[in-house]
This record gives sequence, structure tokens and C-alpha cells, in this order.
Amino acid sequence: MIDKLKSLPTCAGIYKYFDKKGKLLYIGKAKNLKNRVKSYFRFTPSFAPANNLSPRISKMVNEVKNFEYIVVDNESDALILENSLIKQLKPKYNILLRDDKTYPYIYIDMGEPFPRFEITRKVVQGRGVKYFGPYSSGAREILDSLYELFKLVQKKSCLNGKKACLFHQIDKCLAPCEGRIDRDYYLAIVKEVMACLKNKNLLLAKLNEKMLIESEKLLFEEAMKSRDKIIKIKNSFDSSTIDLLSNENLDIFAVASTKTRAVGIKIFVREGRVVSSSHSWFKFDELVEIGEIYKRLIVEYYLKNPLIIPKSILIYEKFGEIDEIKEMIGVHCGVKVRIYQPQRGKKKQLIDVSYRNAMELLKSDKSDNLILVELKELFKLSATPYNIEIFDNSHIQGEAIVGAMVKWDGEFLKHFYRHYHLEARDEYGQMGELLQKRVESFDKNPPPDLWVIDGGETLRRLAVSILDEQKVFIDVIAISKDREGKVIKRSKIKANDKIYSKYTEFKLLNSDKRLQFIQKLRDEAHRFAISFHRKMKLKKDKEIGLLKFRGIGEAKIKRLIDAFGTFEAIYDAPLDDLKEIIDKKSAEIIFLKS
Repeated sequence: MIDKLKSLPTCAGIYKYFDKKGKLLYIGKAKNLKNRVKSYFRFTPSFAPANNLSPRISKMVNEVKNFEYIVVDNESDALILENSLIKQLKPKYNILLRDDKTYPYIYIDMGEPFPRFEITRKVVQGRGVKYFGPYSSGAREILDSLYELFKLVQKKSCLNGKKACLFHQIDKCLAPCEGRIDRDYYLAIVKEVMACLKNKNLLLAKLNEKMLIESEKLLFEEAMKSRDKIIKIKNSFDSSTIDLLSNENLDIFAVASTKTRAVGIKIFVREGRVVSSSHSWFKFDELVEIGEIYKRLIVEYYLKNPLIIPKSILIYEKFGEIDEIKEMIGVHCGVKVRIYQPQRGKKKQLIDVSYRNAMELLKSDKSDNLILVELKELFKLSATPYNIEIFDNSHIQGEAIVGAMVKWDGEFLKHFYRHYHLEARDEYGQMGELLQKRVESFDKNPPPDLWVIDGGETLRRLAVSILDEQKVFIDVIAISKDREGKVIKRSKIKANDKIYSKYTEFKLLNSDKRLQFIQKLRDEAHRFAISFHRKMKLKKDKEIGLLKFRGIGEAKIKRLIDAFGTFEAIYDAPLDDLKEIIDKKSAEIIFLKS
């Protein structure tokens, strides 16, 4: 290893540290690979970790037995590659942003004759495009409210016709399609809508007025909907009343942390006003450097391609690698930014408000659940399993085979649930196919702390082997119902589930809270898998019934499915292709009635 260290190149790149078993420990980036990697070690009087390392990094270097590296053109590319690989491979000693996401914007293309407001998460081409946001929540409620309050063109298709539609009849649109208003009159309405987007109080005042009118007319259901939108829109904006009295755009980042968790606050200021805010959690088992948290928070956000990138980014604390992050944003996003810690004035107030909000979130956080710590100790996990994914398959006699994944992070996160169509005919192959599909999505959705497999030790080992092939380290446990002969005990009281970990098999008491927690996770995955399976089975049964109704027997249906794969492909197939599989009469029945 010493010889390998001395032969490192002096260019930019990323490096990966591995332990004696080949498990990935850490991914880092460097402007000069040789200098950076060598800085972790001292070579005299013996080869050992360098003296100036933090306790956490020193512990990591003691475990390092091998390393690999990838050369790139510049440090900005190294930073982007480092961030991508950390998300995919989840090294033991890197921290990972748990719940970051792209944020929606509301946009309008002023180059169109009668422009409409829409929601987007991507850059929209057009010289006249204007963006409002980002919105951490409530974007859909805001947009719907605008179309209820103002007589805009309600649908994209409205302008395609030349005749006023239902929206004009119910007084929701002024029918520019028939030329009843000119563009200047319409743009005056658009200008009023923009004012509401820039100042939430104008929008909320109009919604309150609408709600009162509805309640006076005894339209209580509509009034309740308006009330709900008001609440959602209020929550989508930061509670701070700070106004910069300018038209500046700013992004603000602040981090508060303890020994085991941290929260990063993001506040978005557009044209001098706070438009929205959000927060992201970091969970870890050992104290990490605050600069590493800021780095992950900021890099991950700007690699998501935000549509409005301000020239100034405010931070609550200074940290290392600011210049590298500025360079990355410049290269990746094409915008030259200033990242700094303001010392006085309104901007200092803004970052102080950000930090206070982060501290309040830490105080109120209930996710540091004692049972998760107990699970770590019981199963000898490498980390506290704050983020858990659970997998299950479902089928009946080999039909409509589906797989399901659910996610837990303090609660069930249903927007992360996934279901998969599977091809394998046996339980082992189905679980392998399901887990392989999940591994292939690590670049889009980072790995969790723990996998829970609905099955026995064989399926647990299968999961571990799939992860080992990808050099990804995730703790894996499995849970299966105990069997007496061929009968599975399904009573909740007499379930006698067994849990399999890396080191041993556990048969906990039914009253054990740890067992009940794992059962709750497994049952949710099972429910999700079953519900999707029933949906697919019903769809297939209807399609089979339709073919049978046309006089096509089961044997012919099977040959068609084997040949074309899906019912949709059967219905779309040319007549000659159908004749090659089944008789001419049946082929013509399907072709003519498809």
C-alpha cells in the first residue's frame, strides 16, 4: 500500500478507501490526489494515521487496507463525482443527506400570446420564461388558487379551439380564443397574478375573501376547501417577517447539530422576500465535522439544477472547501456566485433566524427513537437504522407476480414506496430480481441504513451477495414466520416470527417491542405488495375475460402471451403476426375487434 501511495498521480480525482474485507469505508475528492491521499498517513517512525486527523477520520484510517482512485479533468468534476458516488455506494464514514429533493417552481412563458402559469421542476426553454419559487410545499395549492381567483386561460387545450368553452360559460375565462379580449387586457390580469406570487399576503387576502363569500352562501364544502388551501399556502412560506427592502435573490443555509444528528435549513429569498423554506436531516453515529454537513447540503441542492440561482449564498458558519463549491456551481450551473457569512444588517438577521429555526427543529425532533438504538445493539448493526427499506413479493399460483418496497424514516414515507413487475417464477428468483432493480436505482434514490427482507436466511444471504457485487454496504436482516410442519402460524398472538441477522437467528417473545417494530415494517410491505398484486390480477382477469368472451380459449391466450408478452402487444399486433401464433379465425377475431 505504501508503494501505491507513492505512485499516485498529481491530478484531480476521487479516492475510495476499503477495509480488509473489501468493504467501502470512505469516498473523497482531491485537487491533487497524491498530496490529498498521503495527507491521511504518516510514514515515520511507522506507517500510521496522521496526527492532525479528527477522531472519526483517524478511526477510519486505522481500518484502511486498500484504496482505489478515479482521475478527472478538474476539481469541480471531482466534487460532482464524489457526491454521486456517495449517494450510490453509501460508504460507512461519509455522511449522507437523507431527504433532499428537487423543488417545484411556478413559471410563465411571456413569449406566448395568452400565457398560462404552470408548475415545473426543470428548465423550460424560452426567452420570455419567468420563474416564481422555489416552493418547498404548497405549489399545487397556489397554482389552483390562482386559476380559481383570476380569469386566466384555464387549460392548454383551450386556445386550440376557436369557440368559447365551458370555462367561459361558468365565468372562469374571458374567451381569448374567440377574440373577446385582446392580449394587453389579458396581460394586465397576468401582472396582477404575478403580484400575488411575489407577495403571499395579497394571495391569502383574496382567498380569505373567497372563503367568506362561500360561507355566506352556505357553500360550506367549498369554504372548507378554500380554508385548507389557505393553511397549506401559509405553511409553504417561511414564518419570518424579514423584508430586505430590495429586489435581491438569496439562498440561505444554516446547520445545527448534536453528536448523533444534524438538520440543515434552506431559506429562499426572491426579490427581497422570503418565499419558502425547507429542512433536511442528517443522521450519524459519530461526531462529524460541521463543514462536511454544509458541503453535502449545498452541493446536493445545486446539483439538482435549481431554476433560479442567486449571485449570493449566505451561510451561518464558515467552513472549508467554499472555493471548490463556488467553482462547481460555476462550472455545473453556469453562474458565478459568492458564498459568505454576513456580519451585520438584515442579512445577518436572516442567517440568525435560519439557525434559530434549525435549533428548534433539533429540540422537537422525535426521530431519535430508542428502539432504533436497541435494534442496532441487538442485531450488531454497523449504524443506527434511521432509514429502513422493506421488501416483499406477492403472487397467486405464479400469476401477476409483483414486488414491493416501502420506506421508513421516523414514519412510513409513502412517496418513496415502489412496486415492480417481476418475471422470475420462484421466490428466490423474484426477491433477487426485486433487489437488483432497487440497487440499479441507487443513483436516483440513495441506499438506506437497513434492508428488511420478508423471508428466511437464504433470502437474507441473497440480499447481501447482491450488495457485495455492487460494493455497497447495507445492513440486512430477514423476518419469516415460524413453521410447524407445513402450517404457518398466522395468528398475531402466536406468530412466532424468526429474525435472521448476520450473526445469529433470533426468536423473540411476541411481547418484545423490537420484534413488534420489525413486524410492523414487514406487514406494511406485505400490505403494499398485496394491494398492487390484486390490482394487477384484476386487470389481467378482465383482459382474459375479454378474450374469452370473444371466443379465444385459455390455451390460445397462453400462446399469445408467450409470444407477445402483454395484452397490449396482442391488441396492437398485425394480423399476419397473430396468424403465426393461432388459427386464422381466432386471429381475425382479435384483430378486427381490437
